[in-house]
Amino acid sequence: MLWTVSQADPRRVAVVCHPHPLFGGTMHNKVVFQIAKSLHALDVPVLRFNFRGAGLSEGVHEKGRGETGDVRAALDYLASEFPGKPILVAGFSFGSYVGLRLGCEDSRVRELVGAGIPVNDSDLSYLAQCAKPKLFLQSAHDQFGSRERTEAFFATLPEPKSLVFIEAPDHFFAGKLPQMGAELEKWIKSRDSSDSLRRS
Repeated sequence: MLWTVSQADPRRVAVVCHPHPLFGGTMHNKVVFQIAKSLHALDVPVLRFNFRGAGLSEGVHEKGRGETGDVRAALDYLASEFPGKPILVAGFSFGSYVGLRLGCEDSRVRELVGAGIPVNDSDLSYLAQCAKPKLFLQSAHDQFGSRERTEAFFATLPEPKSLVFIEAPDHFFAGKLPQMGAELEKWIKSRDSSDSLRRS
């Protein structure tokens, strides 16, 4: 599902990856929707899609391997629709694990956003060599990514990087989705302001 914008020449385009399909994750997840909504509010065309086997998508879950191909297909689609535009890859939970991994490797991707990164039980070591701008949005009480482990993991990553904890009760940012979206918008605006200053 691609949300377009009226602006003829958007600064960036984005893809948002959803949480684990075997636990009910689809592109209609509330966190994914909030991320997409916040980006779209800043005139960013946003693509959401279902991983294989999720929703009405064909195929079966492949533990992140096949899903990487799904993200690549999404990037290819965005690159064909918006030639030469920088791509932002965002993901929630399992979507951050898969999306950011490919986003680090793909030269078309310039920015990364991970929400609810599952640091407790996922190998995210690939980010240790990723010098692309990164924003992490984490619930202060995330059962899959504790504050202590998230802070320790974040300390190992290269700049530029930002980490924001949202005072939410659980992994899904319950009751705090607008605050999470506001932090994402603030980061995007800050980056755009810095880019404008560098060009002036």
